[in-house]
Amino acid sequence: MGERICAIVGAGPGNGLAMARRFAADGYRLALIGRRRDVLEALAAEVPGSRAVPGDAGDPASLRASLAAIRDEMGPVDVLLYNAGSGQWGHFEEITAEGLETGWRVNVLGLMVAGQAVVPEMLARGGGAIVVTGATASLRGAAGTAAFAPAKAGQRALAQSMARHLGPKGVHVGLVILDGVVDLATTRARMPDKPDEFFLDPAAIAEAAHFLAHQPPSAWTFELDLRPFGERW
Repeated sequence: MGERICAIVGAGPGNGLAMARRFAADGYRLALIGRRRDVLEALAAEVPGSRAVPGDAGDPASLRASLAAIRDEMGPVDVLLYNAGSGQWGHFEEITAEGLETGWRVNVLGLMVAGQAVVPEMLARGGGAIVVTGATASLRGAAGTAAFAPAKAGQRALAQSMARHLGPKGVHVGLVILDGVVDLATTRARMPDKPDEFFLDPAAIAEAAHFLAHQPPSAWTFELDLRPFGERW
C-alpha cells in the first residue's frame, strides 16, 4: 500500500494545525491548503511529512489548481478535511451582499469544488473520507449570524447530500459541528477571564475528525456535534 494523503482545505493555526498533527501521527502525508504561503510554510515546518499548497477556498480556479498539484506531486487524496469556514458576522441590517456571498463561496462552493476534485479517484479506489468542519450556526440563525448561518446551513445541506450519494459507493462524508469557542490565541485574548474548560480544544476536535475518517462502514456517522460540557444547548 502506498502513502496515504490527507488534504486540509483551510489549514491554519488551531484546528488545521491540530488536524495535521493528528493525521501525521497516523502516518499520513499532509497537504496544507490556505491563502497565505507564509502561514502554510510555518505550519508545514511543524508537521513532518506535510507540504504547503497555497489556494483560496472561495476561488474555484485556485482551489482546483491546488488539488490538481497535490494529485500530480503527492498522489491521490485519501482523506479530505474541509476546514475552511470564514464568514461575516453581524445582524441582518449590518451584513453586506459581499459578505453573504463570500461566506457562501468559502463554505458551500469551496466544498463542492474540493469534493468534485478528489471524489473520482476515491471512487476508483473503492473508498475515501471527507470530513467537514461545521458549526451550530448551521442549525439555528442567531441574530448576529445573519450571513454566517446561511453559509454554514448550506454547507451542512451539501455535505448531507454528498453523504447520501457517496456513502453507497464507499466514500464516507461526515460533518463535525462545533458548538463553542475554539481555544486559540485570538479567542484567549478576547476572553482572558474564561477558564480552560470553557474552550474547545483543537487537539480534541482533530481526534474527532480522525475518528470519523476511520469508522467502519457498518457504523458510519454523518453528524457529530462537539461542545465543552458547560456549553448550553
